[in-house]
Amino acid sequence: MRYAAQRLAQAIPVFFATTFLIYAMVFALPGDPILALAGDKPVPEQVLAVMRARYHLDEPLLVQYGRYMLGVFQGNLGETFTGQPVSELLQDRWSVTAQLALTAWIFELAVGIGLGVLAGLRRGGAADTAVLAGTTFVIAVPVFVVGYTAQIVLGLNLGLFPTAGTDEGWPGSYLLPGMVLGSFGLAYVARLTRTSLVENLRADYVRTATAKGLSRRRVVGLHALRNSLIPVVTYLGVDFGNLMAGAVVTEGIFNLPGIGQQVFQSIQLQEGPVVVGVVTLLVMIFILANLAVDLLYGVLDPRIRRARA
Repeated sequence: MRYAAQRLAQAIPVFFATTFLIYAMVFALPGDPILALAGDKPVPEQVLAVMRARYHLDEPLLVQYGRYMLGVFQGNLGETFTGQPVSELLQDRWSVTAQLALTAWIFELAVGIGLGVLAGLRRGGAADTAVLAGTTFVIAVPVFVVGYTAQIVLGLNLGLFPTAGTDEGWPGSYLLPGMVLGSFGLAYVARLTRTSLVENLRADYVRTATAKGLSRRRVVGLHALRNSLIPVVTYLGVDFGNLMAGAVVTEGIFNLPGIGQQVFQSIQLQEGPVVVGVVTLLVMIFILANLAVDLLYGVLDPRIRRARA
């Protein structure tokens, strides 16, 4: 508990620095969001002054940020320039992106670790070569190419998955976009698991466990794999936030009404409060994911737990 409190205390300045940086970058973009609402229609200066005062756009940046953070601590992410609360706008979309990211994360976890263990146990063999070649190919191909190809081949031609929308709910509508979104991370998880497992299989403690007569399954599963998962857990913990933030392209390909699609539309409309609100939530997810990873270290490796004690 003391270590968790320390990590939370360290996360506080990270949270403020990150949110301030994003807030400053978003509201430093060229153009006037109030004028953007009017389009090509002329707007009287009196109306512009009233609208800017309503949304505090005429105040210094630090004052605007302070007002925003005060609202965040009260559960208020602000409102759009059309008067709609940001939390209300994201309420339905947030669940879509969360389900998509969870599907992709489970896909990375199960298939990535499985392929990594298979390649690590058969180092230099056909399975190892196939995994390394396949993951290299996946990393090299852009996600939009993978997405459109999977949509056409697996969705339209073979009819194995829905091609767009969320009509079938979870997990049906999210399987194909989840696999596309998680393909890049899966390749890294597989390679990281394979490299870590090969290294640990050469360690002295593995040879000692084998010399004591333990079965191959027990040596690999209880000793080698457990230590090999430490860097994998680090990547998976951080990558969940990456999946949430990186769903813009995938949601566009499969027409999923998530926060990625909303952020893209908000940037086009210069809706800064929506962009800042989404990023604030993503920063919180990153911080909590990193905290969970740190606490899992002690579970996977008792040496780390004793060192922290």
